[in-house]
This record gives sequence, structure tokens and C-alpha cells, in this order.
Amino acid sequence: MNTEAVTDPLMNNYGKRALTLVKGQGAYAWDDQGRKYLDALCGIAVCGLGHAHPAVTQAVCEQAQTLVHCSNLYNIPVQRQLAEKLCQLSGMSRVFFGNSGAEANEAAIKLARLYGRQKKVKTPTIIVTEKSFHGRTMATLTATGSRKVQAGFEPLLKGFTRAPYDDLEAVARIAENNTEVVAVLVEPIQGEGGIRIPDGNYLRGLRQLCNRHGWLLMLDEIQTSNGRTGTFFHYQQHDIVPDVVTTAKGVANGFPLGACLATGIAAELMTPGSHGSTFGGNPVACRAGLATLDTLVNDNLCQRAAGLGQQLLTRFREGLKDCSTVREIRGAGLMIGIELNRPCAELVGRAADAGLLINVTADSVIRLLPPLILSDEQAEMLVVTLTDLILQFSRELS
Repeated sequence: MNTEAVTDPLMNNYGKRALTLVKGQGAYAWDDQGRKYLDALCGIAVCGLGHAHPAVTQAVCEQAQTLVHCSNLYNIPVQRQLAEKLCQLSGMSRVFFGNSGAEANEAAIKLARLYGRQKKVKTPTIIVTEKSFHGRTMATLTATGSRKVQAGFEPLLKGFTRAPYDDLEAVARIAENNTEVVAVLVEPIQGEGGIRIPDGNYLRGLRQLCNRHGWLLMLDEIQTSNGRTGTFFHYQQHDIVPDVVTTAKGVANGFPLGACLATGIAAELMTPGSHGSTFGGNPVACRAGLATLDTLVNDNLCQRAAGLGQQLLTRFREGLKDCSTVREIRGAGLMIGIELNRPCAELVGRAADAGLLINVTADSVIRLLPPLILSDEQAEMLVVTLTDLILQFSRELS
């Protein structure tokens, strides 16, 4: 037994964290020293309605006074209402609720396995992509295309084969050489991979390949859904319908909730006892989800994200057009990446010092995921502050 004094009761998987946030309101957050920050990350695409949104707060308080938990041994009316709302918004027919994006993707993977077994495939195999991120459970980290995420957790699971992202020919070649493929799991836009946006025909091409070979098309929309990219789900911009789609993050504006939605044969694969969750779809999270979706729809926030995102892209491109350190500025709705030609993690700290919360992913991509309620004035503040930081960073390197 280790008798050394424990100085921090938390496991060290997150490392040292520079800020301690204690309060949020709208697009702003405050730390324990009273400093105010414009939050351009919103909990990694979670608080799409901003912090402490009154509709979500009221819904949670009312539900907490009525029933917090009863388990899925019983019918939960608000869970059914949320499922119906999600099906209406997505075009799917059935929903499984978990507590996170990883759990939603885990359910999708299990659906693919059940589908393969139904087809009598010995080793049901899912095509996944390089530089993807699907979660940190054993199945989802195996599906993830990052050795950094997988390192130390071997042996990984069987039943996955990998293709380069945005490469339909590679997927077609796998089809020619692997008869045990049953599904494709892909992000419509890679978030952790650096806001990588595929060719406009990529999702339609995957849909056609899946139709041709009898595979399930499974879309990981954990980060791209709930209005983030300008429509409720990103696939709705590409005139396709997947067999399975997952969502989490922004679906309940900060309350732990994930959902795996399915249609067609994929919606009929689960049977009693084949999957479950003690807390998944609990009344409080579902009330938060309903309040979130109602606000997104009633306040036209999907359209707002589309228009404001284009405005931000234009402003950043204007302000950084002569900056040699900037490789590319790309985005869809309020999911924006500014890629530099070198690692730039230090900009996270510099931005915080300037009163701005951002993130750097894939070593050199500044990732912006501001709330959908961001005002024009706040958007301009974001552009001016970050543009100045990047230009200063570039000057120091020259």
C-alpha cells in the first residue's frame, strides 16, 4: 500500500489545469479570481446556449423537485418526449440514451456487431478513419484514429479496419478485399482531428458505397450536431440519411446525455437485455435536453450559427490574409479551425491572459466552438482579440 501523502485526490489524467472556472452567464465565464472570459469553446461544443441559460435552468430545477431518477426499469415520460423530438429533427425512428458521446458511439458499434451477426458474418468489421476521435472506452478508442489515445491500452479490439479520411477510393478498395465489413463509422467533420472538412461529395459517396455493399452508414455527430454547423445535424446539408447517427455534447447544454439514433433495420436490432444504462435518459438530463432543443428550434439558432459562422470566417480571413504563419482558415457554422504552420498550444494561455477561452487541437489548429447565442459584438471581440494574438505570435517567430 502506498503510504505517501496524497496532495491531489483526483487522478492525473487531465494534468495541470491553469484556470479554475466558478461561474458562467451567456457567452462569458469567470474564474475564482473574478476574471471574466469570453468563452469561445463553451465546454468543447457543449453549452451551445451559453452558460446558465434560463430555459434550461428552469427545466432542471422543476424536474429536480419532481423526480431525479427511477432507472430504465420504468417508463419515463420526458425520455419518450425527448426521443420523439430527436426523431422528428433527425428523420430517424428510434433512440437509445446514454450519458456521453462515447456511450452513444459504443451503442452504435454494438448495433453494427448485431447487424453483422444477423448476416452471419464471423468477424463483423467497421471501417473507421485516420485522425478520427470517437471516445475513450475500449471500443471507441479502438475506433479512434490516434495512437496517442490508444497508447498503453493494448490489446485493442478486433473488428475495425482503417481508411484515410475523405478518401472514397480507399473505402472502395477495402470493399474489394474485406468481405466482413458491415458498417462505416465516420465524423462528418473531424473535430479533434483539426476541424478537417471533407469534400462535398464525401458523405454522399459513403452513402452510395454502403447501399451497394449492404453496410450501415453510421455518423458520429457528437460535435457537429445540435445546430453547431448550421443545421441540426450536419448530414442534413448533404441530402443523405444515415442508418445510425450519434449525438451528445450540445444536446442538453451541459447535462450528461448522449443518444444513438437509428432507422430502418438498424433501429430493430436491439432486443430486451441486449444493451442498457442505469443513468442513461434520466428525467433531469432529458428535461434539460427538451429545453435545449426547444430553444434551438424556437430561436432559430441553427440558422444563426450558419450566418455568424460565415461572418467569422470572412473576418478572420481578412485580418490574417497576410500572416505567413496561417496555413488555412476553415469551418462550418460555429465550428472553426485556424491552422498554423507550427505547433501553437501556447496560444491557449496567451488567449486566457487576454480574456478569451480557446483550444488548440492536432498541435497546430486553433479550434473555436463558441456558443450559438454569441452576439455580433461578442463575435467581433473574438475576431479582434484572436487576430491580434496570432499576428503577435507570428511576428515573434519571424
